[in-house]
Amino acid sequence: MAIAALLLLVIVRPRPRRWTRQQWLAAVLFGVSLAAMNGFFYAAIDRIPLGPAVAIEFLGPLVLAAVLTRRVADAIWVGVALLGMALLGVDGMIGAEPLDPLGLLFIFVAAGFWIMYIRMSARVGSLIPGHGGLSIGLLVAAVLLLPVGVPASVTVAGAPDLLLLASITAVLSSVIPYTFELAALRRLPQRVFGVLLSLEPAFATLAGWMILGQDATVLRMLAVALVIAASVGTTLGVRRDRRSDGPFTAPIPLPD
Repeated sequence: MAIAALLLLVIVRPRPRRWTRQQWLAAVLFGVSLAAMNGFFYAAIDRIPLGPAVAIEFLGPLVLAAVLTRRVADAIWVGVALLGMALLGVDGMIGAEPLDPLGLLFIFVAAGFWIMYIRMSARVGSLIPGHGGLSIGLLVAAVLLLPVGVPASVTVAGAPDLLLLASITAVLSSVIPYTFELAALRRLPQRVFGVLLSLEPAFATLAGWMILGQDATVLRMLAVALVIAASVGTTLGVRRDRRSDGPFTAPIPLPD
């Protein structure tokens, strides 16, 4: 998180001195959501397998999509995506040892903070132009994670290969995806964004099969198909809305 924050601060060069109290509050809460979402996720996968952890965590954005949806079609697609997530979870648990209760608690907390991340990302996108809000949010997250990050950073500092890996991870897991997600939330309703996020574990499953040589079971591939179908369905629904309602506008800023 610290490496990602430094990279964005150098690239974006935000000017937070000109921000209002409302903008600062949004950026800080955004950083809190980033720190908690990532921190609890890594604490969880230290105790439970990655497959079930990813499936359970994605219940957060999918539940948000279900709560925010106003159309029957959207609710159906959310249900299809939830079914896909459930199959990924079942696939990850078949033949495995019982899941650690503390690990389960951590991943459910991460799912809750994922909801906060989506809400605050939309808030930051509507209040703060450009990517200054993201860079300050990452900085806040890095500061909050310092108590648990210092021991690991000492180890990484003494190993150039680990430092390089950490830098690559910062770019691929934080700088690039959070930048694109912030841009997406300026253009998409949060309910649609929540369902489209479910493509991530589907792509993770495909990457594990193609790159890491992990097993591609029938359940896993069926889950991928269901999630892709849900994402395509919601995307087509948005396009139909745009044709019928006229020019599509950014989501309405969240109330204070």
